[in-house]
Amino acid sequence: MLKLFIPTLTLLCCSVLPFSQAQSFEDLFQDCMFKTIKTTDKNQTLQQIEEYCEKKIVKKQTGNQELGAISERMIKERQSAFNPYVITPHKMNYILPVTITDEINKDAYNDFSNWAENLKDIEAKFQISIKVPLTTGSFLTKGDQLFFGFTIESWWQLYTESISRPFRETNYQPEIFYFTPLNWHPFNSNSGVFFGFEHQSNGRSQLISRSWNRIYANFLFEKNNFALSFRPWYRIPEGDKVNSYDAIGDDNPDIADYMGHFELGLAYEWKNDYEISMKLRENFSQHHGAIEIGFTFPLWGKLRGYAQYFNGYGESLIDYNYKQQRFGIGFALTDIL
Repeated sequence: MLKLFIPTLTLLCCSVLPFSQAQSFEDLFQDCMFKTIKTTDKNQTLQQIEEYCEKKIVKKQTGNQELGAISERMIKERQSAFNPYVITPHKMNYILPVTITDEINKDAYNDFSNWAENLKDIEAKFQISIKVPLTTGSFLTKGDQLFFGFTIESWWQLYTESISRPFRETNYQPEIFYFTPLNWHPFNSNSGVFFGFEHQSNGRSQLISRSWNRIYANFLFEKNNFALSFRPWYRIPEGDKVNSYDAIGDDNPDIADYMGHFELGLAYEWKNDYEISMKLRENFSQHHGAIEIGFTFPLWGKLRGYAQYFNGYGESLIDYNYKQQRFGIGFALTDIL
């Protein structure tokens, strides 16, 4: 999904550009730089010339005359993807020092601990998400690529001193995914598709263990500063547990009833300074769903503010069958677009 992506646009989160192998791109880029420097206005900066050449090459190779915000981001990512000193973001990265929920999910911990009643409705939340390219050039089709991604999302009882400020819930999500561009440009737009496998777990045991495995597709559409993703998935079945204390078997057999079978992601960049994003999930047969809305805005330098609102089921794995509202505010380390 767009980081609804959903990153993920999970927008979106997260694609590579439809150009050919890295070496041929470098050759074309160097040639364009050389010719442009010789002929361009001397008032042009080196950065402006680099951006001009990057966009010119991608437009020529995709056959499209207009690049969207995700494509422009991926141009820059492609250039630094194999730099050992650069970590490439996958889904959105953020830190929310303050989040407030209408009611914390204490019931999930009642049979596990004696501190459930001390949990507070105010806590911190953060997400760290990275990806690593596994191929250097075209893999199966022109412009495609294979990735490994890893995302950590954590809810921290930072303000609960009486129980030593524990990390109430942490979700770990490794995944491997394949991206290929599509030769489909309706209304002079860009499109592509992902196919992936992901495991998601909270790393706990017995009564509060939660996990599932999914295979998914993610269809991505972008035009200018707007991106849309549609991400359906299939949960890989697991065996039943003999009892709730059994270490082998399905920790949450009804998770699809609450998390649904797809996610829709949207992202829009406004005036190059503000970004609005949204994620939607719904299980129409059970009428369980969720919505998450995010808004980033400039603060100072490269630091950006981030506000997030969530309403529904499954904000975290421990809360997959628990409905709540949450609002948080803090800092965005990376945007979606």
